[in-house]
Amino acid sequence: MPAVKETQLRYLEYLHREDGYRHHRYDEEMLQYHLLREGDQAAVPESVRMWTSGLVGKTSEDTIRNRKYLFVASITLACRAAILGGLEEQRSYDISDLYIQRVDKCASMEEITALHRDMFQFYVNEVAAAKKRNVYSKPVVDAMNFIHYHLHEKLSAQRVAEEAGLSPNYLSQLFKKELGLTVAEFVLEKRMEAAKNMLRFSSFPYDEIASILAFSSQSHFIQVFKKATGTTPKAYRTVAYREEELQEEG
Repeated sequence: MPAVKETQLRYLEYLHREDGYRHHRYDEEMLQYHLLREGDQAAVPESVRMWTSGLVGKTSEDTIRNRKYLFVASITLACRAAILGGLEEQRSYDISDLYIQRVDKCASMEEITALHRDMFQFYVNEVAAAKKRNVYSKPVVDAMNFIHYHLHEKLSAQRVAEEAGLSPNYLSQLFKKELGLTVAEFVLEKRMEAAKNMLRFSSFPYDEIASILAFSSQSHFIQVFKKATGTTPKAYRTVAYREEELQEEG
């Protein structure tokens, strides 16, 4: 038996008719997401208008919890609209996760409203930036996505090319033409980005980071990281932690 009963739905419909209450119409609600998908700054004031219109759902008797639930519903749609607009999907999901973690800590309606506006502005900026970047061919996009999801494994040009359905030589030519990098250089660049994030936002020891990112040893990871960034993982983490502390103090 479903958790929501037909009698409950009919009673809610009756109450809404009596009170003259309605939700936003579908086309009204979706305009902000269509604008976001295009990277259009008009999405931000439109999202504010809809958020403050009063025509919002009731998902909880608790006012703050109700707004948090609505925030999650809104960012779920914003996240998908951003992906359709060209934002890399994992980045879009990561943004969504971080904003949901932030709204969970909000203690007032004002905080949630401000965070909702900030979220929309962030996504619009991300989509606009993504649209300005180069448009890559499908084989290159397929190869880039495969690399992104398999950084924890050994990645040869042969294996990546097989996933993209091309020969290693041809895929390498496409990478060089569209990205200015070889497949191996792109893999290394993505591994360094991941390593920086792990050093900055986690407490993983260096040997564990090396293992997660498929380096043969901790010493190999440190050697490659220093060559690529000009600093050691330890020095990078120290500076990153200090920057975080200064931001919190500010």
